Amino acid sequence: MHWQKVTLAGVGLLGGSLGLALKQRGLAGRIEGFVRRTASIAECEKLGVVDHATPSLHGAVEGADLVVLCTPLSKMPELAVQMAPALKKGAIVTDVGSVKGSVVESLEPIFAAAGAHFVGSHPMAGAEKTGPAHARADLFENAICIITPTPNSDRDAVHQVENFWKGVGGRLLKFTPAVHDDLVSRASHLPHVVASELANYILSPAHPPEQAAVCANGFRDTTRIASGSPEMWVDIALANRRNLARVLGVFIEDLQEFQLALEHGDARAVEEFFEKAKQRRDQWRGGGNSAE
Repeated sequence: MHWQKVTLAGVGLLGGSLGLALKQRGLAGRIEGFVRRTASIAECEKLGVVDHATPSLHGAVEGADLVVLCTPLSKMPELAVQMAPALKKGAIVTDVGSVKGSVVESLEPIFAAAGAHFVGSHPMAGAEKTGPAHARADLFENAICIITPTPNSDRDAVHQVENFWKGVGGRLLKFTPAVHDDLVSRASHLPHVVASELANYILSPAHPPEQAAVCANGFRDTTRIASGSPEMWVDIALANRRNLARVLGVFIEDLQEFQLALEHGDARAVEEFFEKAKQRRDQWRGGGNSAE
């Protein structure tokens, strides 16, 4: 599929990587980028992540066949309202947000009223580094890309969004917004909370200064994602707070069981804890389910 004009509303790591992927694969005639700061215009164009960057939202989306929202979740409803009058009839809008329930519920009617079609999506790709300087054309290669249509979704629009993510190298899954939010609360949002707490606790100034010196590869690898954008993760945690609070409660209960096993010197329970984890992760990696 070839798009005459694609607009990326937000040109950070994900938006910039989409721009590079679209260019490399020849999927768009023109790639426009909407940026919040005029200082970003020269950077985006110098890096080649878009053909043209502008702080004018209407100018960016006017005439676009496809608009991809690549901003923090909390910014999307406001942007949707602002861009709606400038969208051409039949334009398709999707997003890269990590939470889908609230996003789809708020954005779908806004774009429908404007004669456009919104289909929620979430590429399970990214890194702890942010900004267009870290964009990569291969970021979505073999990455899981989740589409979250609803009963109101236009079938052709859903098909085109599917082809869009396939076009940049993604592996498609399709869920309802509610199922998506439940699954990623465990697979993505909980790990970020855990990594952040490990960094908060272990690197706390309450510990001796030598503490940081003994943090080696295991600590580095386990806490890598804690270096992600706090602004983005505040939005994600709050938008999916019910699911995240629930799974966090279960996780804490499991840790408490392990704590009791340690306190009682229950070697069998401790071994089972580690053995089961190894078996499950090895099976997951061997089964080709990882998008790493």
